[in-house]
Amino acid sequence: MKRILLCLFTISVAGSLFAQEPEDALRLSWNVQGGTARAQAIGGAMGSLGGDITATFVNPAGLGFYRTGDLVFTPTYLFGKTNATYLGRKETMNTNKFAIGTSGFVIGSSEKGKTRSSAFSLAINQTADFKSDVVYRGQNNSSSYSQKFLDEIKNANTGNGNVVASEFPFGTSLAFNTYWIDTVGGGTNGNFQFKSRAPIATGLLQQNTVTTRGGITELALGFGVNLNDKILLGGSLGVPIVRLEKESEFVEADATENATNRFDYAIYKQGLTTTGFGINLKGGIIYKPQEYWRVGFAFHTPTIYSLTDKNTAEITTNTEGYAGTQTQKLEDVTGAASQISYMHMTPLKLIGSVSYVLREIQDVTKQRGFLTADVEYVSYPMSSYFATDTEDVPADPETKEYFKSLGKAVSSAYKGAFNFRAGGELKFTTIMVRAGVAYYGNPYKDIHDEHGSRLHLSGGLGYRNKGFFIDATYVYAMTKDVNIAYRLQNSPYYNADLRNTAGKVFLTVGFKI
Repeated sequence: MKRILLCLFTISVAGSLFAQEPEDALRLSWNVQGGTARAQAIGGAMGSLGGDITATFVNPAGLGFYRTGDLVFTPTYLFGKTNATYLGRKETMNTNKFAIGTSGFVIGSSEKGKTRSSAFSLAINQTADFKSDVVYRGQNNSSSYSQKFLDEIKNANTGNGNVVASEFPFGTSLAFNTYWIDTVGGGTNGNFQFKSRAPIATGLLQQNTVTTRGGITELALGFGVNLNDKILLGGSLGVPIVRLEKESEFVEADATENATNRFDYAIYKQGLTTTGFGINLKGGIIYKPQEYWRVGFAFHTPTIYSLTDKNTAEITTNTEGYAGTQTQKLEDVTGAASQISYMHMTPLKLIGSVSYVLREIQDVTKQRGFLTADVEYVSYPMSSYFATDTEDVPADPETKEYFKSLGKAVSSAYKGAFNFRAGGELKFTTIMVRAGVAYYGNPYKDIHDEHGSRLHLSGGLGYRNKGFFIDATYVYAMTKDVNIAYRLQNSPYYNADLRNTAGKVFLTVGFKI
C-alpha cells in the first residue's frame, strides 16, 4: 500500500509544471459498448452475431454475414441524475443530452465458391460521453485541501520561499502567494517550513463542483469475409476524435463566525481542455462449429492518441485582517497560458463470445431469434503516457520523467477488469422483441475505498419489412463511482461516492441498399 501511495504522490514532484491526473487515463478507457438500437437492446453483446453495423466496433468478422447492404442512422437521448454523498451529506444534479449514435453504411456482396460473402463498412460511433455535472459539500473537521500543497512542498524537499512561489503554478504557488498556505514564523529563506492558514480544528465547510463536457467520437472503416459459411474473418481501422472540457471549483470556508482567525475562505478553480485524435485496430473471427452455434473472438489494440492539453488555474483566498482578499492565476506565475502535447496509449481489449441462433438457416427471414453473450477483458494498468518528441523541439528530461511517473501512478491505481454482456431476440415475422443486460467491472485497486461499476438493463422492439427497418430501445443505466477532490499522504481525506442513474433512448432507422 505504501508503494502505491508513493507512486501517486511522486507525480506531484515530477509534475510541478503539469496538471494530468491518473483519473484522466480512466476517463478515456472506462467506457460502455456503443451500438445501434438493436445492439443496445441485447446489452451490446455483438461479439459473435453480426448482421449489424455495430460489428465494426466490436468484432468486424460479423460484417461477413452481410450479403446486401445497410444504411443506418441512430439518434439518441439521455436523461439522468447523479447523487453525490460526501461526509454524510447527499446532493443531486440532473443532466440530459441529445446525441448521434452509431450510424453509417455497409456494402455487402454474395459470392460463389469458398468466399460466400464479404462486406465493408464506414461508420461513426460515440465511444464515450463525458457530459456530467457533479456537486458535493460537507463539513470537514479533519483536513484541508491546502494540505495537498504542503505535501507537494515536502515531496519537493524545498524550504525556499521563492521556489514555492514560482515553481508550482497549477496550485501550490497560487495558494502560497494568496496566503492559503504560509511560512511558519521564525524561519529564513531556504529553511522555511510551511503551514496552512485554514482552521482545520474548528471545521471547514467544503464544496466541490465539477462540470465535464465533450466525448470521444470514432470513425471506422471495416471489412469482413465469410468463408464456406463456417469461418468469418474481419478487421477495422478506427480513428477516435477526443474533446474534453472540464471545469472544477473547490470552495473551503471557515465553519465558524470567527472574524479574527485570519481565514474566511479559499476558492480553487481549475480548467482543462483536451483535444486530439488517435488510431486503433480491431480484428476478430467467428466460427460456426454447428448449424445453431456461433463462437467469436475479437481483440482491440490499444488506441494511440496524440493529445493537447490547455490548463487554467486560479486561487482566491480571503485571510481577513491578515492579507485581505488575494487572487492569482496560473498565467501570473508562468507568464503565459499552459499548453502541452503528448501521446497516450489506452488499454488492450479482448472479447470472447458465444451465440445460439434459433433455426439457423441461410434464409434469415425464417430465423426465429437468438441468445448471445460476451465476456470482455480490459487491462486498465496498460494505460500510459509519453512525451512528444519532435525533430525541432525534443521533450525535456523533466517532461519525460513526469509522464513516466504518471504511467506508474496509473498502473498502481487501476487493475484489469472483466465486463459481461448478454441478450436475446425473438422474431415474429416482421416484429422483433429484444432484451439484454451488461455489467462493467470495477477498475480500481481500492487504494482508498474506491469502487466503480456499471449495470445496464435494456429492452427494445424492431420492425423489418421490404427493405426498411426501425429499432427502438430503452436502456436503464446505473453507475457507481467515486470522486476525490484531493489526496493526502499523512492526513485523512474523504471520497465523494457517486451514484448515477440514467435512461437512454435509442432509435435506429435503416434501409437496405
